[in-house]
Amino acid sequence: MPRNYRREYDTYHSKPAQKKRRAARNKGRAKAIKSGTARKGDGKDVDHKDRNPKNNSRKNTRVVSKSKNRSYSRKTSDRKKYGKRYK
Repeated sequence: MPRNYRREYDTYHSKPAQKKRRAARNKGRAKAIKSGTARKGDGKDVDHKDRNPKNNSRKNTRVVSKSKNRSYSRKTSDRKKYGKRYK
């Protein structure tokens, strides 16, 4: 069965809370570009260490490759088993 992007948008991406999280992630990216730690089109992600996209403090964000940022498990049980994502 193919992925239904319209349904996905209607049920998740269009919700006010998700819009605010997306805006906060975009704001974090813009802040990194302005400070010079990231560049437009560099193929990297701005990683939020505490996984809270609304916390864009300098201590909480860093620029990492997309593959590294998206490779971590998001399951609570894995976090308990393997500990922190970063050291």
